[in-house]
Amino acid sequence: MNSPNTSLIIRGIGSYTPSRILTNDEISQFVDTSDEWIRTRSGISERRIAAENESCSDMAVNAAREAIKMANLSPEDIDFLIVATMTPDTITPSTACLVQNKLGLRQIPSFDVGAACTGFIYILGIGSDMLQANSYRNALLIGAEKLSSILDWQDRSTCVLFGDGAGAAVLSRSDDTPGRGILGTYMEADGSDAAILNMPGGGSNCPATIDSVNDRMHYLKMAGREVFKAAVSVMDKSAREILEKFNLTADDISCVIPHQANLRIIDLLSTRLGISKDKFFVNLDRYGNTSAASVPLALDEAVRSGRIKSGDYVLLMAFGAGLTWATSLIKWQ
Repeated sequence: MNSPNTSLIIRGIGSYTPSRILTNDEISQFVDTSDEWIRTRSGISERRIAAENESCSDMAVNAAREAIKMANLSPEDIDFLIVATMTPDTITPSTACLVQNKLGLRQIPSFDVGAACTGFIYILGIGSDMLQANSYRNALLIGAEKLSSILDWQDRSTCVLFGDGAGAAVLSRSDDTPGRGILGTYMEADGSDAAILNMPGGGSNCPATIDSVNDRMHYLKMAGREVFKAAVSVMDKSAREILEKFNLTADDISCVIPHQANLRIIDLLSTRLGISKDKFFVNLDRYGNTSAASVPLALDEAVRSGRIKSGDYVLLMAFGAGLTWATSLIKWQ
């Protein structure tokens, strides 16, 4: 049974990005685009691309090791593992099981969650509930993506936006930090708009055939304008709801970690929510959209750079295919 003073804190955080940097100028050599076109429409200058022999689970393991190290724990201290990804190593087994083995963890519960770009905040909410409801002490939560493996490098509307990487957090129960840590997580989904951001091929509805490959159905497809409008609308809504629930205003927030998808989306959210753009931590210019890795990767950089301090209210927000969206409010410990 948890005591009234029990809180859930992010005890450690880590990230990993591949060494290969792909610039806008390089992309313009094989698709009809330019550095100016990409930057003015998205804010992205470059992104990281995993090596051919570098898997999603490999990147997840590297980020996880950093988070466990910061938490001053050992792999034996981890009680369960959740990986958020839309680019698993294989459909089955789960990437989490592969990560569990590579990290040398105990035979703990390990599973994947597929909520696309919203994945990390989803597993933050799921992990919080599991820690509250069980005798677990430490959860390892990872967002990892090898999006380069599902991009159509002939489609300039998608291939310029995404990159590879991973971010991880150790979420722990604490009896020493009352009123701090994860205050709440708001999650929703609407499958009626699933077609505006999806990968048509590869599942049981459209297994791989010669025709499906020739029709390029195993690549990510996106209706950019529709996704843009939906992203701004639902992230604005969810942020307002969680702030209202905890009787906070825009002025109370010290740092916002938004999903790193598009700088224009971030600018609009800043205006709508009345939260200064200076409070938004942005790194998509260097990494692009890394889907489920986006929020933990940015959070790791914000923490390590000193942008987030003890006692700060931190707002995490994301939107992704599904459609899914989520917001989490943290009082940093």
